[in-house]
Amino acid sequence: MTPPTPLDRIRAAFAAAGVTGRLYAVDIDRGAELGLGADTEVSTASVHKLCVVATLYRHAAQGRLELSEPVEIPPAGRTPGATGLSVMHDAARMSLRDLAALTIAVSDSAAADVLWDRLGLDTVNATMAELGLTRTVAAHPMRDLYARMAEDVGSGGPAALVDPAVVARLRVLDPRHTNRSTPREIAALLAAVWRDEVCGGPTGAALRATLGLQTWSHRLASGFPFDDVRVSGKTGTLPTLRHEAGVVEYPDGGRYAVAVFTRSASTAATLPTADAVIGTTARIAVDALRAAAHD
Repeated sequence: MTPPTPLDRIRAAFAAAGVTGRLYAVDIDRGAELGLGADTEVSTASVHKLCVVATLYRHAAQGRLELSEPVEIPPAGRTPGATGLSVMHDAARMSLRDLAALTIAVSDSAAADVLWDRLGLDTVNATMAELGLTRTVAAHPMRDLYARMAEDVGSGGPAALVDPAVVARLRVLDPRHTNRSTPREIAALLAAVWRDEVCGGPTGAALRATLGLQTWSHRLASGFPFDDVRVSGKTGTLPTLRHEAGVVEYPDGGRYAVAVFTRSASTAATLPTADAVIGTTARIAVDALRAAAHD
């Protein structure tokens, strides 16, 4: 019997976890790649915060802004969320780079929207286009994403999100109506960051350090439980959607950009198997790329 290919194993893992999955992985230095639905347009959710932070650092490298620039953030009008500035009560004053740190470390949507307001939606989209990522498009900041979702849910509120009929009408799950990209383009953005193509020198190093701050380890990083393997990533979550994109760095110098986007059949908010399969499939893909490099 012919042994299963890496793509066979990835398909089987997604099916066992009860999700539809799209994946793209690339060896940053050699260019070898592996994909499953890599060019499928997806709703990016909070993964799109990578685009905001990358734009911020690129503009800093070009002299268009200072990362130390302070921003006054009043308590009123902050984007809702479960972390960071979204849950804080008092006025704050933070630099742009510290807002970027919160955006990545705990997926702070309020911090992300301060950056989005400072840069402008069109500027973020133009930067992605400059990098050749023409299918990576922001339709709205996080506050508008949440407002649109609340509008579609209606009077039932968050509790209604377990109802498949309610979830089916959420525009934020449809890439035609929300922030969107493809697995290939999000991984390409990360590969460009690690190759100093977004920005170089100390600013490029600072950008990579910021992208390494994420605290969540239950998705992509769960597939690489080694003290000497570094995983930098950004999650994205909406009802039935669980994503993560990141870079996996091995001590032998191997560097791999991986983007995994999933949609679950279940509307349950807690699905550990759906989270874990992101790490499982990323590991299969990276192992395949590493094996190819040594053949």
